[in-house]
Amino acid sequence: MNPQADNRKQALLILKEVLDNGATLENAFDKHSKGISPVDKRFMRHLTTTTIRHLGQLDCIIDHCTKTKLGNTQTAVRHVLRLGICQLLFTEIPAHAAVNTAVNLMDKSIGKKLRYLKNTVNAVLRKVDREREELLKKYGNSRHNIPKWILNRWDTRYGKETVKEIINQILQEAPLDLALLPQAQLDEWAIKLKAEKLPLGGLRIKNAGNIRDLPGYEDGMWWVQDLAAQLPAHLLGAGKGDKLLDICAAPGGKTLQSVASGLKVTAVDISKRRLERLHENLRRLSLNAEIIETDILKFEPKKQWQYILVDAPCSSTGTIRRHPEILWSYREDKIKSLAILQQKMLDKAAQLLAPGGTLIYCTCSMEIEEGPGQINALLERNSTLKRKGISASELPGLEQSILQTGDVQTLPHYFNGGMDGFFISRLIKDKG
Repeated sequence: MNPQADNRKQALLILKEVLDNGATLENAFDKHSKGISPVDKRFMRHLTTTTIRHLGQLDCIIDHCTKTKLGNTQTAVRHVLRLGICQLLFTEIPAHAAVNTAVNLMDKSIGKKLRYLKNTVNAVLRKVDREREELLKKYGNSRHNIPKWILNRWDTRYGKETVKEIINQILQEAPLDLALLPQAQLDEWAIKLKAEKLPLGGLRIKNAGNIRDLPGYEDGMWWVQDLAAQLPAHLLGAGKGDKLLDICAAPGGKTLQSVASGLKVTAVDISKRRLERLHENLRRLSLNAEIIETDILKFEPKKQWQYILVDAPCSSTGTIRRHPEILWSYREDKIKSLAILQQKMLDKAAQLLAPGGTLIYCTCSMEIEEGPGQINALLERNSTLKRKGISASELPGLEQSILQTGDVQTLPHYFNGGMDGFFISRLIKDKG
């Protein structure tokens, strides 16, 4: 079989899995990349991710170039066009390869009832190739790639100029950020991994490839953790030997970070599958933590903790640069239901926090209900808690992320090369 044709066939299956069935890009990729060479895997990941990142622009161009609009029963044909136009406009694939492989998909990978549109696909792609400059000018606004309900929220909270910077960043390929064990020599590993040093002692790699092939993986010297995700545990202020309750801990980056710094961690999560990843990383890094698989709302321990970290389930809009499918899989009403769950988790955490203790609440979200709104409401209903503001000296190089309240809201464009959008608030409980 022609490797190019097989590449695109698998990419088409991934696109269907994500956009039609609501799968995550990662799970769809794992399902449809078995037995594929590393080179082909990289191409498939790049093509599908780039297509989803530019989905709004691609659909505008498809609608512009088709006399009869494609309906819901012709979604598979739209997917073929999305992949083909993405290659023409946003990759360095030769035009003839993009067109020919798309037409081949219509022959080999689309149901018989839709194959009559093969000539339409061919004509649209050739038109896009001829008129690419005009089309990019007409539909070049990157705001097309963000659903209107999200744009309205972000424009209101951050302003259109900031939103423009956010969108420009999330359209870029995200680098790989690593956190290192304390005994790992940062300068030495920066050289070994050909990496850039980050604030707080992490490393950043561009075009990393398969992480299992990187130096230090098998030796358990580092784990994958975005720069923004490294901040919550750092801001706890806990010391060696202190006890931490990590709520919604899996897959475990903050647990690993806390254990590595000498804390005694109890990690609680409801997901068996996600906890398996935590167990795997603890073994690889030769670290130990107490792992409890349970619903935190039903967790009834006989003790309280001096330090608690709540990394609550959320809309994950802060991670769109890594998971662009979030733009098309989430709906606004889901945020409302998640906010209710976050409120319950915060109330539970407040019960489990010892007098004088410190609570960190964080979400990988850029939505106000999942960030400042949650903390403001919590402080109104619980008079035993108050903010312990985060200072600029605690986040060197990331000072702009500190809000007037002393909370933190990182945004994707805040650091060169990007970072996840994270909300973080630090609270302390009265000693009573």
